[in-house]
This record gives sequence, C-alpha cells and structure tokens, in this order.
Amino acid sequence: MSDGARSELEEVVRGWLKSNDLGWDETSQPGGELVFSFSLPGERKLQTPVRLDLGQHALGVHAFVCRRPDENFETVYRWLLERNLRLYGVAFGIDRLGDIYLDGRLPLAMVDPDELDRLLGSVLTYADESFNTILELGFATSIRKEWEWRKLRGESTANLEAFRGWLESAETSVSDAE
Repeated sequence: MSDGARSELEEVVRGWLKSNDLGWDETSQPGGELVFSFSLPGERKLQTPVRLDLGQHALGVHAFVCRRPDENFETVYRWLLERNLRLYGVAFGIDRLGDIYLDGRLPLAMVDPDELDRLLGSVLTYADESFNTILELGFATSIRKEWEWRKLRGESTANLEAFRGWLESAETSVSDAE
C-alpha cells in the first residue's frame, strides 16, 4: 500500500472518531500497524473499550465485552457461539483467560465512514444487547449476593435494576420454601 493511500485510511478513521465525538489514543506498533484505542458509550454496558488496528492488509477491531464468567462457563460460551451465527462483521471470542471479546477484520479496501459506522455500530449493539444476559448466565451468584447485601444495608440497588425481576422471584421462591 502506498504511503498516500495509508495516510488517507488513517484520516478516515480519525475523521470517523472526530465526527462521533470520541476521544482516542493513537500508537504506532512495530511493523507499521497504527492502533486507535477508544470507548463506545452504551446503555446496559456503559463503556465498551475498543481497539482498531490499522494494519498492512486489514483493519482489525477488538472490543472488550466482559471478564471471564464466575460460573456456568459452558452455558455462557454456548450462548455466545449461537449468537455468532447472527452477527455482522464481528464475532464473540474468548482470550486465554476466558475474558469475552468481539473481534473482526475488515479489508482495507472497504474502510470508509459508512462501513466504520456499520462495523462499530455492530460492536456497540452486540456488546450492549448481550451484556445483561452474559451477567445473568455467568455471574448470577455474585449479583444475588450483592443484591442481598445492599438490601440488608439499605444501599441503592439502582445499578442492579435490570436484574430485579429474577432477583425478586428468587427471593419469593426462598420465602415460599421456608
């Protein structure tokens, strides 16, 4: 790729980030890869950290979704694999620690503002839509303990509201059994 074409692609990415009011860090890697790091704001998942790797042949996108589940690994990972069948441009994957990411590659010939909108819109949508389900499947015990602790202490449960339905039904089931 010529230096001019490369510079144009760099400006496309910078322009997209600017037009979406996103702050970013930019670093050059050995081998000429340029890395853009930023966060996409969401609703359920408040921030999705994203890294764009502008390489010699492709633009890589890597987005952190959630740390390794505390429980029900097989259920969580199966759910993610089933979701992969319906995703555009990216797929769920796990790293060596079991942390969950969205990852994809885009040929450089396709890098333009519209395709960045589609690709990063997909990242934001899939991370945000999946987040509560991943938490319910992989962190239910921790969420339940936090809910109970906060209620006992009179603390706010505002950031656990998305789970109120199954948390309260679990409380009802326990009190019915007693």
